[in-house]
Amino acid sequence: MRDQFPFAVARVTRRWRKLLDERLKDLGVTQARWTTMVYLQRGGEGLTQRELASLMAIENPTLVRLLDSLEEQGLIQRRPCQNDRRARRLHLTESGESFMDDLNDRAKSLRDEMLEGVSEDDIDVALKVFNTIMVNGDRLK
Repeated sequence: MRDQFPFAVARVTRRWRKLLDERLKDLGVTQARWTTMVYLQRGGEGLTQRELASLMAIENPTLVRLLDSLEEQGLIQRRPCQNDRRARRLHLTESGESFMDDLNDRAKSLRDEMLEGVSEDDIDVALKVFNTIMVNGDRLK
């Protein structure tokens, strides 16, 4: 069973991305862009690019491309950081905030459909397992 685990996680992840990309296609947003915006929305007063890359566990060049496209769409903006003149804080624009309402509704609908028949207790156990795996992975860096 343990040897099947990483493949099962990868299959679920690919399926989630594919289905969400299909549901967001008409808005010109991919799952990766939506995820970026979710982190920014939850980031409150703005995250730096480095903080966001760390949270998303992606490389900086990949994030730069995502941020550039979101900025071109008018969904995010980079603002100067008061404490570090070299850094920029990332914020959703007003358009980005209202856009997130639709994106989050679509993502919630997909999530509810994919988790149909899965109990809250099972979800809780799965999240605990994933968190433990992430802690173990962080130790291996």
